[in-house]
Amino acid sequence: MEGFGGIFWIFILFSFITPMLRQWNLQRTREATIRRLEKKRGSRVITLIHRQESMGFLGMFSRSYINIEDSEQVLRAIRITSDSLPIDLILHTPGGLLLASEQIADALRKHPSKVTVFIPHYAMSGGTLIALAADEIVMDEHAVLGPVDPQLGQYPAASILKVLETKDINEIDDETLILADVARKAIDQTRRFLYRHLVERHGEKQAQALSQILTEGRWTHDYPIMWEEAVELGLNVGHDMPVEICQFMGLFPQSGQGRPSVQYIPMPYPHNTWGKVPDKGARHSS
Repeated sequence: MEGFGGIFWIFILFSFITPMLRQWNLQRTREATIRRLEKKRGSRVITLIHRQESMGFLGMFSRSYINIEDSEQVLRAIRITSDSLPIDLILHTPGGLLLASEQIADALRKHPSKVTVFIPHYAMSGGTLIALAADEIVMDEHAVLGPVDPQLGQYPAASILKVLETKDINEIDDETLILADVARKAIDQTRRFLYRHLVERHGEKQAQALSQILTEGRWTHDYPIMWEEAVELGLNVGHDMPVEICQFMGLFPQSGQGRPSVQYIPMPYPHNTWGKVPDKGARHSS
């Protein structure tokens, strides 16, 4: 029994230390990658990446969204960046607190040198609001942006206002009327904020149109705005994503708990490695 007790405590110690060492090694690798990218592009690289990662005791995981702590950190990074130095922001987020997103967006817009936002996978809601403050948005071919229509709890603000259009006001309870009032203010505030960001680069007419489209509740809140649609909307987006950023995202492994894992050989294959590959439109006959 004494031997078993010793093994048990060794297991506990190992379980406690291993995730810490893994996270420390990942952090060192990330910092080294950021420095290489900064040297290559001659810029300050800032990352705002929200990913579900295993960390801490027994590999427990956490997932985050844009919050006040994020805005404080990003604002500190911008504050210590010389006015003559460009900023590259690597953005990967489902969105989050509107106040924090607006603070980050405003600070980026006011930076004198060029600001580029790189979106390797997705930047939804508040993430899109931040991206729109940049001089240039670089999206991966399959990355997405999203609408920035405000949400009140579990309901879109635009949908709450629809209640006033479809029902007699005497049939609507006081709580819904209060929510509708807040919803109208939230949409107006977000629309004005977006307009201020867009008018300098897009002109008054297009800035008004874009701020309306993105806040009016035209789509569901998780609607994916692909690169092609972003171009159609008139946004300054490209898709020349540096390979270093794609590799950098591989340093943020997502926990596989509760979901099937994805497996593949992590190396590129030359064309026709395994023989001739038929075109997508090719049909096989028997």
